[in-house]
Amino acid sequence: MSETPSTPTVEAPAASTGAAARGHRRDIDRRIAGLALPALGALIAEPLFLTVDAALVGHLGAAPLAGLAIASAILQTAVGLMIFLAYSTTPLVARRRAAGDLRGAVQAGIDGLWLALGIGAVVGLALWIVGAPLVASFNADREAAEQAATYLSISCLGVPAMLLVFAASGLLRGMQDTRTPLGVAAVGFAANALLNWWFIYGLGWGIAGSAWGTVAAQWGMVAVYLLVVARHARRAGAGILPHRDGLSRAGRSGGWLFIRTIGLRAALLGSVFAATSHGTVTLAGYQVMFTVFGIAAFALDALAIAAQALVGDALGARDPARARLVVRRTIFWGLAFGAGVGALIALASPFLGRVFTDDPAVLGILPPALIILGLSQPLGAYVFVLDGVLMGAGDARYLAWTSLVNLACYLPILWALSALAPSGSAAVAALTLAFTVAFMAARAVTLGLRARGGRWIVLGV
Repeated sequence: MSETPSTPTVEAPAASTGAAARGHRRDIDRRIAGLALPALGALIAEPLFLTVDAALVGHLGAAPLAGLAIASAILQTAVGLMIFLAYSTTPLVARRRAAGDLRGAVQAGIDGLWLALGIGAVVGLALWIVGAPLVASFNADREAAEQAATYLSISCLGVPAMLLVFAASGLLRGMQDTRTPLGVAAVGFAANALLNWWFIYGLGWGIAGSAWGTVAAQWGMVAVYLLVVARHARRAGAGILPHRDGLSRAGRSGGWLFIRTIGLRAALLGSVFAATSHGTVTLAGYQVMFTVFGIAAFALDALAIAAQALVGDALGARDPARARLVVRRTIFWGLAFGAGVGALIALASPFLGRVFTDDPAVLGILPPALIILGLSQPLGAYVFVLDGVLMGAGDARYLAWTSLVNLACYLPILWALSALAPSGSAAVAALTLAFTVAFMAARAVTLGLRARGGRWIVLGV
């Protein structure tokens, strides 16, 4: 009789612990889904803007499509270097919100908006001034260069809008709200598609119409975001003017992320330069492949956004165990989602190119590259998730230095593979292999080593 109670007292804690662990996993999975699914739609909107441009411009011929590839590379590099406006804002807002400082959280986001406006005006003006020499540096043929210069000069007007969208999205993600960016992105994408079609074909503006349609849609999105942010400011009692300390804090964090992004953008530009050296058809094919990569990358990045917001929230609440659990679950879902996206790309490789162009030469060289792209998606998902984790933790300095290390590893591989495949389908496949496998593998190693340790776990605001 005395031994009867001993059985449950030994087993119950283990059962209770297991049930609690499963409950924590389910809760984290629900929170990941609640952030990632709306973020998926919002993130896809940005490459879909480019997809609409590529699809509509591509049917104008190979030269306009090649010109779009050059202009997009320059524009995305300039704007992409400023992505820290979102990535540095999200963890600042999330940590303060989790610590109970709602006013400080919203103010951090407003400071980011002012910083975005100032930087956007400077970057847009600088691009307009140096756009022609930048296009000429690609050594494309005259017709493609003219198309690129036209698109780039008009698109400079939308640069401040793009950066304001980054900053506003970062604020809302830090507030654990990814539904509002989804709604804004959906409306912006629809407006962009309609305006581009009307300006390109209805008014006969060609590639210039594509640029004007995108600029108009981007500023419309900014107007909506400003209304949403103003409502948050009123509720939290935050001011609408910037604070010097907030600007300084965002600048320090953003400076390291700026360096990190330089490494990534240098890798992208190196790939475009390599594609340009193989001729217009290869460059146009690479543009199609990279457009598909952009859509897939932004889709997979939805989990990185969830990881960024949830890690920042957990660390702000001084809960390292929850931060670790977020890492494990987002990696799991990232690999699964990456495998699914990759399978779709590989299966669609024989006909996916027709969405973007009718040129038979371009269509003929695409399928092998698209298959390689599909097979690389789980690796890409792993990289994007861990990138989001370390951003959410504010580990910007490590991301900056390792980005330069990854670039140093990538460029010799890019040169070797490009030299081994001098033209056509083999050239596009080689460039795809270099970027989506070799470069991503280098990033996976440096990010994975950091995530396995504990130096990124810094608790509190």
